[in-house]
Amino acid sequence: MTFFGRQAITAAGIGAALLLSVSASQAQSSGPFAGFDGAWTGTGTVSLSDGTTERIRCKADYKVAASGLGLKQALHCASDSYKFDLSSDVTSQGDRISGNWSEASRNIFGNLQGTAGGGQIDVFVEANGFAASLTLRTNGTKQTVQISSKGEIRGVNITMTKG
Repeated sequence: MTFFGRQAITAAGIGAALLLSVSASQAQSSGPFAGFDGAWTGTGTVSLSDGTTERIRCKADYKVAASGLGLKQALHCASDSYKFDLSSDVTSQGDRISGNWSEASRNIFGNLQGTAGGGQIDVFVEANGFAASLTLRTNGTKQTVQISSKGEIRGVNITMTKG
């Protein structure tokens, strides 16, 4: 093979890699999880079943699949006396999403279902003896997370920024 033949194959390979990365980027930016990918940090409050409310600090990491149709989330929050570690893995079919979730510090896990699109995710999560509603709203580099349940955690309100 001549030098120019190898150079053409190399150029074609680089072009294909660029095309795939642009396609993946476009899928992520236009899928139901657009805007979520990346690391987020912030603060908020957690309301407990005993009536107390505490300030919490949170970190979240979102990984959007190259197709734009899958999302992995890890949300870690802690106060002076309380913490939770929430993880989820969801997929989308249109605006409907479903998947699995877990909370590591209490060793509970279950299923979730809901909707996603336009910078918002609304899901209902269930586990044996536990149920909660979770809403995430993302607008640019700002995100709000709201959780409500009838369990130990009655409500969580978090505001985070990306970066």
